[in-house]
Amino acid sequence: MVKTDEIETIPHGNETLLFVDDEKTITELSKEILEQLGFQVETRLNPMEALDLFQSNPDVFDLVITDMTMPQMTSLNLAEKVMEIRSDIPVIICTGYNALIDESKAAEIGIADYVMKPVSLLELAKIIRKVLDNVRGNIMHNVKWGRDR
Repeated sequence: MVKTDEIETIPHGNETLLFVDDEKTITELSKEILEQLGFQVETRLNPMEALDLFQSNPDVFDLVITDMTMPQMTSLNLAEKVMEIRSDIPVIICTGYNALIDESKAAEIGIADYVMKPVSLLELAKIIRKVLDNVRGNIMHNVKWGRDR
């Protein structure tokens, strides 16, 4: 059980997230927890459905969080496809198996961050907040210097 004073130290937000994982229990639990932290969360169990949703309205989402290994498409493929649609969308990959991705591979293809499963609520919230704040910082920097995203 999480103590009330611990909840206050967990980063919160109001951004819209697309959470993709083929395990229904993980998806439902993650949605519930992230919504309690103030985020708007759309979930999909299927990466093809997630891609369709993203493609239908890419500007709605502030961040994509996806499981590494799923039927039909890996998170690396999904990340590449959503970044083709919107190059500035940050993507976080969650993996229980790290041979397919490491820090250099993630950076090479433009992944904002990746986390090893199992991940605690506090760790995930911190990573989400860090990634979103980095994106916001880059946008403000570009506005300050007169550059587009």
